[in-house]
Amino acid sequence: MMLLYDYWRSSAAYRVRIALNLKGLPYEAHSVHLVKDGGQQHQSDYRALNPQGLVPLLTDGSFRLNQSLAIIEYLEDTHPSPALLPADPQSKAQVRAFSQVIACDIHPLDNLRVLQYLTGPMEVSEERKLVWYQHWILEGFKALEKMAASYADAGPYCFGEQVTMADVCLIPQVYNADRFNCPMTDFPRLREINDNCLKLEAFQKATPEQQADAT
Repeated sequence: MMLLYDYWRSSAAYRVRIALNLKGLPYEAHSVHLVKDGGQQHQSDYRALNPQGLVPLLTDGSFRLNQSLAIIEYLEDTHPSPALLPADPQSKAQVRAFSQVIACDIHPLDNLRVLQYLTGPMEVSEERKLVWYQHWILEGFKALEKMAASYADAGPYCFGEQVTMADVCLIPQVYNADRFNCPMTDFPRLREINDNCLKLEAFQKATPEQQADAT
């Protein structure tokens, strides 16, 4: 059985939980609390497993892999059904591009370690931190709304009738937007996709509040 080093509020780990559930893969979750004890991800035993000191980390036998998109693509290669990436090269590239807007452009700027640095060494107030957080989500969502709207007639999900890696990445980011009170009125297509995905058991089981370490 695969082992997922996880944290209930980590949106990157949330993506991997969704992917594992969609593919029907059993796994054991091991909580790495990102706040307790000064952040358990910084402890030497975890750093020995993942030198970057972030979650998620997936182990499959003796194989270890960090970075959520790399993990999802590994699962896609090793367990190709149901597919989370289209077979067509151009469609596949579009799904990857959508996913990377979230995983590479939006999420890193609002990650916990960035927020802690803002309110710590940079001495940014909580109010200004919230402005920062909302700004980068809304900037990214403007592009994603246009990308997703062009496929609105194709089906209920980001790229049509089939759930893809794009949906797997979007739903945790919408969760974060709601958590930090980002106004979503300008993103009706993203909200619609979110509602459609959350009707699926694989997404429901992966929500942060359903995890054993949720507080």
